[in-house]
Order: sequence, then C-alpha cells, then structure tokens
Amino acid sequence: MGKLDGKVALITGGSSGIGLTAARLFVAEGAKVAITGRNQATLNEAAAELGANALAVQADAADPASMERAVSETVASFGRLDIVYANAGISSPTPLGGTELSVFEEVLRINVTGVFFTVQAALPHLKEGASVILTGSTRATDGAPARSAYAASKGAISSMARVLVTDLSPRGIRVNTVVPGATRTPIWKKSTPEESAKLEAGQARTIPLNRMGDPEEVAYVALFLASDESSFVQGAEITVDGGARSAPLGAPVYR
Repeated sequence: MGKLDGKVALITGGSSGIGLTAARLFVAEGAKVAITGRNQATLNEAAAELGANALAVQADAADPASMERAVSETVASFGRLDIVYANAGISSPTPLGGTELSVFEEVLRINVTGVFFTVQAALPHLKEGASVILTGSTRATDGAPARSAYAASKGAISSMARVLVTDLSPRGIRVNTVVPGATRTPIWKKSTPEESAKLEAGQARTIPLNRMGDPEEVAYVALFLASDESSFVQGAEITVDGGARSAPLGAPVYR
C-alpha cells in the first residue's frame, strides 16, 4: 500500500529536476499526478516515463489563467485534487549594476506571484486534509553574489507561507515549505563532465556532509509533507542541504 494511495497531486515545474523526481516518487506511492512545465517536448518525455497515472499540462506558472486551466484539466482527468506542490521557479542571475528590469521582474513573477496564483487556482478544489507544499531555497539566506532577485523571491516564499498557514488552517489545509540546498539537477550541469565535477567538488567543500544532495533526498521530504504521515505538521520549513544552512562553519572548507 502506497503512502499516497487515492490522492491526486499537481506538481508545477514537474518535467525535470526535483519536480520530476517527486512526480516519479508520488506515482510509485499510489498517487495520480499532473505535472506542468513550459516546454512541451520535455513534458511529453516526462509523461511517457511516468505512465498512465500521470498527466502533463503545458502551463506557465506566472500566468494565473494558465494555472487555472492546469488545475481544471487535473480535476477533469482525475476527479479531485489533494496535493499542490508549487515547485516551478527560475534562478536567473541579477548582478547589481548589470541587470535589466525585465529579468529581475520575471524572477519575481514566476517565483512569487506564480506560487500565490497556483495555490489560489487550486483552492476551490482543496478539501480538509489537503497539503500545499512550497519550494524555498537556501539562497534566501546565504548571500550568494548576483542572486538578489532569486534570494528575495525565496525569502518571500517563507513569508508567504506563514500567511497561507493562517488563511488555510481553518479549512484543515496544511502549508509547508521544502528548502533545498545544492542538489544534483540538470541546472548545475556544465558543458563538460570535468567542469561539472569541479563545480560539485567546490560545492561539497561548503556543505558539512561534504557532498551535494540528490533530488530523491528532496523528493522524499516532499512525499512526507504530501502524505498523511505529516497530518499535524503545519507551517514547517524543512531544509535539505547537508547542514550548510544550520552549521556553515562545519563545512570542510573550515576544517
């Protein structure tokens, strides 16, 4: 018996990286899963892999009408909606002194406004016991250079989550946040395996556990928050970063 038997999940940004890994895990645990993304070809590949219990919907998380359509298609196909994993986001660099307004605003539009309107689109279908999962980032607090918009957007997720907890607790709907650190996903890959290995080794030196995370390790936290095992977990932020946020001076670079 799976941990998500009988449940229906919507995962935005579910066609690659952590979102796709979570979709695989949710399906394996008995859920029917709708994934969204902007690239139809990537979505088609993901849907073919996930099988009959998955639905792929091309949608832009920053467009409320697009997300309303994605929610409607999910409910039309699977009959209900129990889990919303608002995972879609971008991480464009925004260096001070060299950033166009449009680039800065797009990060906030997708990462903040898009998350809010994803939850709003799903709200009419969510019932008591439903789970909303947001995606934060350790970039909200680590002061990484040239990431002002991204850091601000993920700090906003933490603040927004507290309000959503207040708004949705009377309806018995839970809201929690997964906060990944450096994780081995396609966005970290460089042009050659050697460059990727060098980047990963450099990241590992800043992480107490001396390695980057795997997307499965983030997905299992999302699974816990999606399942009834976390039925009294409300307003939590669970950081999945090998200790980099909680104990930065424990990293190998300081040993």
